[in-house]
Amino acid sequence: MGYIEGESRDQHVLFPEVIDDYITEDNAVRFIDAFVGGLDLEKLGFQRSQPASTGRPPYHPADLLKLYIYGYMNRISTTRRLERESHRNIEVIWLLRKLRPDFKTIADFRRDNGKAIKQLFREFTQLCRRLDLFGGELLAIDGSKFKASNSKHRNFTKKKLKRRLKDIDKKIEQYFEELDAGDEEEADIHKPTAAELQEKIERLKERKGRYGKLKDEMEASGEDQVSLTDPDSRSMARDGKAVVGYNVQTAVDDKYKLIVVQEVTNAVTDVDQLSEIAIEAKEALGVVDEVKVVADMGYYNGEQIKACEKEGIEPYISKPLTSANTKLGLFGKEKFVYDPEKDCYRCPAGEELTYRSDSVERGRHIRYYATGACGSCEIKAMCTRAKRGRRITRWVDEHILERMAERVKANPELMDQRKRIVEHPFGTIKFWSNQGCFVMRGLEKVRAEMSLSALAYNIKRVINILGVQRMIEALE
Repeated sequence: MGYIEGESRDQHVLFPEVIDDYITEDNAVRFIDAFVGGLDLEKLGFQRSQPASTGRPPYHPADLLKLYIYGYMNRISTTRRLERESHRNIEVIWLLRKLRPDFKTIADFRRDNGKAIKQLFREFTQLCRRLDLFGGELLAIDGSKFKASNSKHRNFTKKKLKRRLKDIDKKIEQYFEELDAGDEEEADIHKPTAAELQEKIERLKERKGRYGKLKDEMEASGEDQVSLTDPDSRSMARDGKAVVGYNVQTAVDDKYKLIVVQEVTNAVTDVDQLSEIAIEAKEALGVVDEVKVVADMGYYNGEQIKACEKEGIEPYISKPLTSANTKLGLFGKEKFVYDPEKDCYRCPAGEELTYRSDSVERGRHIRYYATGACGSCEIKAMCTRAKRGRRITRWVDEHILERMAERVKANPELMDQRKRIVEHPFGTIKFWSNQGCFVMRGLEKVRAEMSLSALAYNIKRVINILGVQRMIEALE
């Protein structure tokens, strides 16, 4: 028995073959084509949405946008690879109708249309909303660090610069000592010559000048670090190690694990990120009633939680155990029970800590509570080491945090759901994007890159849920 054989490459056909025959009806490129074809690109802010009256005709932004969406859906994000695909990939050839833009044209499109690409993500979010793909009841918010196109060696903090300058001064001093010693001793073929030492000293002085200039620029700008290759990137912790990158924030809906809102920041922690992304997500969902938001303890911030509640958002965040007293083996604040009627705290020994004074710390109104019974207390050694006794601080809006603590305690399952909701999108996107590495440089360009990644994730997920045909029908 023989093998299945293909047709001869030299065989002529009676009628020209149609490229469309090679693309099945359920191929995702058909949705990409229909989706982009129905967009008002000028309204979204894409450049060259209207052709110029003179000069060489440009590529239509719709064609370049289709190419990018296809690329990110298929783990192709570099412009040279996208250019190659337009020559050899039948799906891309069909999608672009045999157009073959060069890599520079492709790169310029992404660089010049960052804000419009972000609007495109919002446009698809509204399509998902019309298709009832969002539950609109529970959102999980999380942040993940993505590596920037900037190595750790080209990122400097004030502390790092100070250390480098000190090392340079020490090295220069060492070379001068070697020069002095060389004048007194006979030449040694194993030691560098005076000319070589002088050359090394000049190079070190040049480097010292660069570092000094960076230090001055940092002090003038008020920044605590600087990156040379991608100035907007920052050194931040990822999996216990320092990485120069960006902090990507997402709000994911519980129903189908679709990304509702995504944002890229260069904030090194999540502590100030909660309210902005939660409020934006609620607006994107069009939710009138209260929506629950669950996040990890990195988002625990009283002002942020207060801002959420003001907008009809119910946060669920566990309180981090960062008490200095607890680390010392002393009673933590949780051991002191607040009585709202008396406006006092009851300590583990049964004594009342009453209001004594207040102040403003970091913009927050703080009240202080204390008692005069600490001096004779039998368990003082378990409570405080302060001679004046234990003092408890209370934020004037602390009832908001206490109310949230009760919610978290009553709904422990929500904290378990958080991981299941947010880990799938981040895990998938990082797998697609070379383990979470951006190829663009600059915050706005990186935001465009992330918008394309999040859009690609959502499109693939919705195709798996509804299928290509139903999605195309929803556009009509």
